Amino acid sequence: MTGTHWLAESGFLDGPVLITNTHSVGVVRDAFLNWLVKNNRKPGTNTFAGGFYTYPIVAETYDGTLNDINGFHVKPADAEKALDAAKAGAVAEGNVGGGTGMICYGFKGGIGTASRKLPASQNGYTVGVLVQCNCGSRRQLRIGGLPVGEALNADAPRADTQWPYREDVGSIIIVVATDAPLLPHQVQRLARRATMGLARTGATSGNGSGDIFIAFSTANPNAAANPGQPIQLAMLPNDALNPVFEATVQATEEAIINAMVGAETMSGARGSRVTALPHSQLIDVLKRHNRLTR
Repeated sequence: MTGTHWLAESGFLDGPVLITNTHSVGVVRDAFLNWLVKNNRKPGTNTFAGGFYTYPIVAETYDGTLNDINGFHVKPADAEKALDAAKAGAVAEGNVGGGTGMICYGFKGGIGTASRKLPASQNGYTVGVLVQCNCGSRRQLRIGGLPVGEALNADAPRADTQWPYREDVGSIIIVVATDAPLLPHQVQRLARRATMGLARTGATSGNGSGDIFIAFSTANPNAAANPGQPIQLAMLPNDALNPVFEATVQATEEAIINAMVGAETMSGARGSRVTALPHSQLIDVLKRHNRLTR
């Protein structure tokens, strides 16, 4: 994940989090810088008369089973199109964006999202999570606490694409956003809780797994101002963070499952084929164990 050295140093996320495949990080990074210049846009910090500097946040997971990754098919125009199309509202899930060619727990993976809103008694803060999941082996998959991966009879992958199915060697990018007023060190604590949501779906972050998380708060919108005087900031006391932590864990778990539920069976490079999570079989398993009532 590029740009994190400055994020850790400054405490500010001053642009989008861009997610692509492993061999397209540089293309997407440079395309974002060009998009800023072309559209006369500036990042939220480090701007000055006549210019700016920024270190774009670009993350990746490997899609080389379904994608001809060394064909370098992601072009600057693709990144610019995504930036131009960014908007509020529902987020597409499954085989979309950087998640198009991803595999999760031996089934088709991709992009997933989920959120939690705290009750008014806990200030009504929202925590949202977006994942690009490409991790885990089929035997590890757990939904509702059940080892469902062992109970689902989906098509076996081709012999030359077995590695994502046997071992936990894939990766996942998790982005956590909240409107709770948190300082940089508290946001780091929030990001670490994403690990617990991931673990609830069965992953163990294997040796070859690149599991990278980032979190940010949209509160204190004027924190990056430079008036030359101290700035007053709001923050939650540490003793009030537990509900936000719990919301992060729950939303992360759900976002991963949503990515798989939203994904569709895909055929790709070199005759590879990855089957989507079989919805009807999953429902039957959950009903048999009283995890689903309707």
